[in-house]
This record gives sequence, structure tokens and C-alpha cells, in this order.
Amino acid sequence: MDVYLVWHVRHAPFLDGRPTEHHGEDGDLVWDEEDGDDLKILGVYSTEQKAEERLVRARELPGFRDEPDCFLIAPYTLDEDRWTEGFATAPRDT
Repeated sequence: MDVYLVWHVRHAPFLDGRPTEHHGEDGDLVWDEEDGDDLKILGVYSTEQKAEERLVRARELPGFRDEPDCFLIAPYTLDEDRWTEGFATAPRDT
């Protein structure tokens, strides 16, 4: 069974004045949390239609309406394992 996650990305502006990249050449939404982009989940919905309805409502809200094209609806399959091979942590440079 699939559900639909609704996400929004608030892109951090570049301090040097470069324009913010919202979408890649393929038209897909891009973000980089290490650059300060803020990714928020707005909800999980049982149908794609309900997810679309949430997106429409969110576009009217403060903050979200500033980047109305930075929403993502992602299908997600329930009862399916993720991270099946574990992960490794790399030390940070200070």
C-alpha cells in the first residue's frame, strides 16, 4: 500500500547574492540541507488527490506561499524495509 508524503523546501539564500536554484535542469526540485535549505514534511495522505489538496491549502500560508513551486509529493510504500544495509558516519572537519 502506498501513501503520499507532502514536503516543502524553504531554500536558504546565498550570502554572496547568487540566485537560488529551486529546480534542476530536469525540472525536479533540488535542495541541500548542508547549504541551509529547510525540508519540512506537511503530512502523509492516503491518496494522491488528498496530498494535492493539502498542497493547495499550504500555498496560501505564510512562508509556504513565498516558494509556491517548492513542494514535493512523494509516494511511499508501507511495510517495506528501508536502510537494509546500515550506514557509516564520517567524522566532521572542524
